[in-house]
Amino acid sequence: MGNVYQRLDAQTRAFIEQQPMFFVATAPSEGGRVNVSPKGYADTFTVLDDTTVAYLDLDGSGIETVAHVRDNGRITVMFCGFDRRAIIVRLYGTGRVVTLHEPEFPELLAKFGPHPGVRSIIVVHCDRISDSCGWGVPRMSLIEERSTLDRWAARHDVQETRAYRAAHNRASIDGLPGLSAGESDPVGRSS
Repeated sequence: MGNVYQRLDAQTRAFIEQQPMFFVATAPSEGGRVNVSPKGYADTFTVLDDTTVAYLDLDGSGIETVAHVRDNGRITVMFCGFDRRAIIVRLYGTGRVVTLHEPEFPELLAKFGPHPGVRSIIVVHCDRISDSCGWGVPRMSLIEERSTLDRWAARHDVQETRAYRAAHNRASIDGLPGLSAGESDPVGRSS
């Protein structure tokens, strides 16, 4: 039923590009909580090469993925086929956090659609690419993407965004470091 691939082939890439959402799973090195985060917006995920992908890390109420990736790098990205094709694709790998102040950030950012709440970009080098049946996953139809997160981020000025990130994104729920004070500036906005 399942296959393991050495690289992201054309068929797997096409499947990924068609999905309106994906899930990201991470965990700290020692104890703590496993985190699974749903991610939306079709233009926030990209395939960089045959074994590397990236996605926009947008504002949120927590910072688990960033904290866990910085702690140990372990990350799994999962795509589910909710339409006619009953398949699940998992990308297991090592992630890294690319922030606004790193030289590669502008080039990476250009690969995504515009979003006002970008905190960082998560780049994942895949060491296992696999698929499995999605026979237990229900068929569902996309009604529309929610614009709520983008509207929320656009309503906040630079100071409000910095304050929000200071209150909610400095540490994970298990106390691991998240965004530092210097990483709290909104992308593309000045004070």
